[in-house]
Parts: sequence; C-alpha cells; structure tokens
Amino acid sequence: MKITFVSPPLNMTGGSRVIAIYAKYLQKFGHEVMVVSPARAAQGRLSGLLWRLGLPQPAARDQGTSHLDGQGIAQRVLKTCRAVTARDVPDADVIIATWWATAEWVAAMPPSKGSQVYFVQHHEVFDYLPKARVAATYRMGMKMIVVAKWLVEAIAPGDTSGTITVVPNAIDRSVFCAPERAKQPRPTIGTLFSETEFKGFDITLRVLAEVRKSIPDLRVVSFGQSQPKKYRDQLAGIELAIDPSQTDLRDTYAHCDVWLSCSRTEGFNLTAMEAMGCRTPVVSTRTGWPEEAVRSGVNGALAEVDDVAALAREVVTILQMAPAPWKQLSDGALATVADSGWEASARMFEAALPRPAAAGPHGKR
Repeated sequence: MKITFVSPPLNMTGGSRVIAIYAKYLQKFGHEVMVVSPARAAQGRLSGLLWRLGLPQPAARDQGTSHLDGQGIAQRVLKTCRAVTARDVPDADVIIATWWATAEWVAAMPPSKGSQVYFVQHHEVFDYLPKARVAATYRMGMKMIVVAKWLVEAIAPGDTSGTITVVPNAIDRSVFCAPERAKQPRPTIGTLFSETEFKGFDITLRVLAEVRKSIPDLRVVSFGQSQPKKYRDQLAGIELAIDPSQTDLRDTYAHCDVWLSCSRTEGFNLTAMEAMGCRTPVVSTRTGWPEEAVRSGVNGALAEVDDVAALAREVVTILQMAPAPWKQLSDGALATVADSGWEASARMFEAALPRPAAAGPHGKR
C-alpha cells in the first residue's frame, strides 16, 4: 500500500520517535511510506501571534534533528509552519493523522489521498490548546489507533463501534536490556526531566526532597531533550544528561534501583517501559501505561497524581528493601515487558489500517 503520515513538525520527542518507528517498519513490510510535516516555526512574538491567528509562521533557520533522520523514509517538509493541505501529500491508499491539528488537516482531504486514520498518542485536551477543537477531532469518524487502553474510554466512553484499535507501544529489547543485577552500592533513583507542565517535574523535585530526609546520600540521575530553563536553578544534586544516545539511556536505566514518574497525565509513558526492560522497578502516578502495568509488590508501585507523600513513601520502601525482595521486583519488572517488541506492535498497527479492495494479506497491491 501507499501510506502517508501527516505529522506536526518533527523533533526528538517520544511522539515523533514512535511515528518514525512505525514508518520504518511499514516500509520494511513492503509498503511505500512518506511522512509529510510543516517546518519548525521560528521563535518570537510574531510567530506566536501568527499561530493564534491560524496563519503560516516563518520557518526556523535551524530545523534541528528528528528521529526520522537517516532512517531512509521519504519525507516532505514544508517551507513554512502551516497546515498541510491536499496539494502537499501524494495520492495514497491510507493517510494517517498523528496529532489533533493534523486530524483537522487530514479530514479536509479528498478520498484520493487515502482512507483516513487517526493515530492518537495522548488525550490532548489541555488548557494551552483549543479544547473544543481537540475534542471534536475524536468525533470525525476516522478509524482510530490508540497507544493505550485508557485512551479508548477517554476518547469515546462506552464505545462499541470497533473503530478504535489499541496498539501498545513497545521497546527495542536489543537495546533496553540488562543482566541480572543487585541494588546499587549507593541508593540511586532515575527520572525523566521535562519542563512540560503535565510531566510533573515540580512534583518530582518535592518527592526527591522528601526521600532525601530518609536517604541523605541518595543519587539522582535524569535525562531530557532540552536544556533547563524554568528549573535551571533547582537541579542541584541531579545528574542531568541532555539528549543522550539510546546506549546511554540503557545505562542510565540499568544503574537505577527505582525509576520515578510523577506525570499528571500520560498518553503512554515509554520511559517507564524502557526502565522495566532494564530490570528497574517503577514508581509512578496512576497515568498512562503504568496504571495498566505497574503492580505493588510485583514490579513497582503506584500513587495518585500529585500525592508527594505517597510517591516518596513508595520510593523509600523500594530503596530500603533487602537485596532478595528488591531482586524480585527487578525480575518482575523485566517479566512485565518480556513480550514487548516493536515489530509485533508494528504488525498490529499494519493490521489496523484499512485495506484497499485489491490489497493482498499484507496490504500489497
């Protein structure tokens, strides 16, 4: 089949990474794939005003890197930051929207651009977005693929139409793995650094402060995609890596006794899954995939959103465990993701796509 992904400006975020992974696998499966996206916008007051007015924004001089770089996937990046239109995309069998704004763009395209699919990685009804428009995209009648079970209920409570398919994210087990191991000589906690409000880094800082009351020699390791601004002066005692390689990520996960996620909301939370692949128990808020997968006494613990005391208590409990019960949690974390794999998820994604009448068993014509 000919398949087009319509993406927001590509970057090094987890959402772009998942798009790149599925594009690469679909091409590997024999499909003709293209990813079309606007350019990244230049920063400044003018761009902000143009965005609010719904007008094209000038492109940034430095477009930076993205997860599609070097993957051999055909790309078409517009010269400005504007809506993708039918003129920008090739005729195809399937066209996939990957964000709420791209769903609006795809919905306006003619049938020649392909059967319309909406790939949902988060319930994007946030205060900084036009909530009514975002919610309306879920009612456009497109076939939907979502990354986690909770999204089905969030998007369409009680839906029985069969138009929503859950295709869970996965990990590359050849990268995110670790041998059997013991606790670290110095208690070590890992966490994601992000200044996006819903990621809850403000809560993370408060949890760490509470944990240090019980474990003063706590070591904290973290990684993020961009240099700190808002929290620049609040990172004392945190070893922060910016945009690390996949190998460095694995080493970070594999040298932690517990992985902490304080998100207020999550579409999936791939870092929690990757940490488990490296035998690290997870303490998380009840959001995204962790709410489905984390079990107290098995692979980590859950707490309510913004509950600093509960999150700190669960972290301290795991860090102070004797070697044998900690190893049980570590083994349980690995067992939780033992069947995870991107190729299997990509096959599920492929199977969820509409098939042209003349398509064969893998969508080839």
